[in-house]
Amino acid sequence: QVQLVESGGGLVQAGGSLRLSCAASGRTFANAAMGWFRQAPGKEREFVASISRSAIVTDSADSVKGRFTISRDNAKNTVYLQMNSLKPEDTAVYYCAATYSAVIARSSSAYDSWGQGTQVTVSS
Repeated sequence: QVQLVESGGGLVQAGGSLRLSCAASGRTFANAAMGWFRQAPGKEREFVASISRSAIVTDSADSVKGRFTISRDNAKNTVYLQMNSLKPEDTAVYYCAATYSAVIARSSSAYDSWGQGTQVTVSS
């Protein structure tokens, strides 16, 4: 398994930006497709974005398209989520996840390993 640690969350005003990072250790990071998910209080965990092993393919939820960008640096074993034009409804705990069995995936069940999450709070 791969160990994942998220960072970069915090409190930001609406319209602001944050960049989340997820550092991986253990299993070969470059062999994993990576995803970002989020879970708001009282809601189910939802897909945010995903990226293939070589970063050729990316996917993102309609709710964040044009505002959030997923990227990765395989030399640094890190995946990023750049979040711009943040809205109060983006408030959630954000999780990164890794899968070695899919090229790219939106379903949380496809992912093998999860980080502990980082809180993002957007004030209005």
